[in-house]
Amino acid sequence: MKSVLIANRGEIAVRIIRACRELGLRSIAVYSEADRQAPHVLLADEAYLLGPAPSAESYLRVDRLLEVARRAGADAIHPGYGFLAERAAFAGAVAEAGFIFVGPTADTISAMGDKTEARRRMEAAGVPIVPGITHPLESGAEARRISDEIGYPVLLKAAAGGGGKGMRVVERSEDVERAFDGAAREAQGAFGDGAVYVEKYLGRPRHIEIQLLGDTHGNIVHLAERECSIQRRHQKLVEEAPSPVLDEAGRAAMGDAAIRAARAVDYTGAGTVEFLWQDGEFYFLEMNTRIQVEHPVTELVTGVDLVQWQLRVAAGEAIPFADGSGVPVTGHAIECRITSEDAEEGFLPSTGRIDHLEIPQGPGVRWDGGIRTGFEVGLHYDPLLGKLICYAPTRLEAIDRMARALEEFQLRGVSSCAAFHRRVMAEPAFRSGELSIRYLEERPELTRRPTLDADERRDVAALAVLLEAEYRKSREAPRMDGDGGGRPLSHWQQRFAATQAGR
Repeated sequence: MKSVLIANRGEIAVRIIRACRELGLRSIAVYSEADRQAPHVLLADEAYLLGPAPSAESYLRVDRLLEVARRAGADAIHPGYGFLAERAAFAGAVAEAGFIFVGPTADTISAMGDKTEARRRMEAAGVPIVPGITHPLESGAEARRISDEIGYPVLLKAAAGGGGKGMRVVERSEDVERAFDGAAREAQGAFGDGAVYVEKYLGRPRHIEIQLLGDTHGNIVHLAERECSIQRRHQKLVEEAPSPVLDEAGRAAMGDAAIRAARAVDYTGAGTVEFLWQDGEFYFLEMNTRIQVEHPVTELVTGVDLVQWQLRVAAGEAIPFADGSGVPVTGHAIECRITSEDAEEGFLPSTGRIDHLEIPQGPGVRWDGGIRTGFEVGLHYDPLLGKLICYAPTRLEAIDRMARALEEFQLRGVSSCAAFHRRVMAEPAFRSGELSIRYLEERPELTRRPTLDADERRDVAALAVLLEAEYRKSREAPRMDGDGGGRPLSHWQQRFAATQAGR
């Protein structure tokens, strides 16, 4: 394997390109018309246009991806996450066309992509599952009958889906049939499959997942857990490793269950088994047959480069640390997803040109990004701009480091959720590790714009005047690089202005 086509965009494409470069592999990028000047296009060894901006006409076009792979002489195709990463048909088409698919087989993806089939396999493998059924519901009447047997509340879920689509929480028997119809319609629209099943709804569970790595020699190893409980509408916002609630015994038990799950489907490559944890018990939720957005926190606490090992496994290498001794976990890492969304406006997406980007630096700070100054953020793709990850010896030190990094992070031209993350880092329950997937529902103040008293409003107004004056001066001042324009205020200039305003 000498060359890899990356069938993706944004920060994950950049991450894969860097892993290819370190392994001496030729990287081949693809892009839509909206991404002509995107960082992944500029960083790759080669780049090929797929089509117009809509993903259905570019990144989701299997025929065009395979055509580019042939034209570029690629040996392998890496799907990243999202888009086609968990489409069994894509993995099958890649293999049939004679390319290496960097991930599990089409059969494995198919088995774990259907939630009811996955539950059946997990139950057979002795992996604990949430009480419920392992077959799609035939009707709203059947949904009501089974829900009455399970006991309320229940959760209706799309069999083919994820990300919170095709899901309904039902508290009363009389609401089941209406909820079933709504979930089925949404599932059909989102996934092209309206199948829905039902399971017991857990009140305040934590979302904890186990990172796995399997090779073609029969080795499967787990690389400890990640806590992903801070979510909005089932979309993760903050992730960390390790979980603040698991001890060594809990980690071993959950890790063993995850390995049993992976062996049940002959898993190869990097994958994640997700669990719900409540009152010391855990239950299988789903398996993600791809690299996860939150993989950097695992890399930092284990020292294992997961993306490189995806490529190594695809090339036929055996995992050298799958000897049964386990992978030690050292320190603590936290990741904040930086999206082009305004948390104070209901996470409303924001579009525009990035006028200024200042990335935090310093010990234990990592930025995995897919943007740059001058980049146009549109509505065609996921709003994820990048991920800010911080590592430190202890959890509280990692939180404090993240708070400092978020202060330094500067982005102008589009709104971002960075201010929301700053509030989370200061919130007492988060700092003490008291988490559940209801975290944000129970703390709506974290997604509201802070209110100011009269003195604070006066101070902010004075600071705004001073900042505007400093900004105008900086725009009028000649630049050292000779292009005649000024520069936006840096983080440090803003801090100086704030100090002067305080005086």
